[in-house]
Amino acid sequence: MDSNLLNNPAFANLSPEKLQFLLSFAQKEKPLNMKDAMPFLLSNMRQAKENHIDFTKPEIELLCDLLSKDLPPESQTQMKKIMSLMSMNRSHPAP
Repeated sequence: MDSNLLNNPAFANLSPEKLQFLLSFAQKEKPLNMKDAMPFLLSNMRQAKENHIDFTKPEIELLCDLLSKDLPPESQTQMKKIMSLMSMNRSHPAP
């Protein structure tokens, strides 16, 4: 288990399903380059959606941090920009 995740007060009130998903995501072997990171992320987000799990902005940032921690610095920056755009799109749904 990821002790940082469990000790983060922002995640203290997560549903058991969401907590399990985040813990599972944290334990998966992450891609080491952006080419593989985006399909990995999209696949996991699709899985969450199929299980009716939605994420808040802090939770999306956590997923981004978990995914990008082993990427080169320039890829980490790119990942953060992409995740920021994704979270902005979620907060402004299409009419």
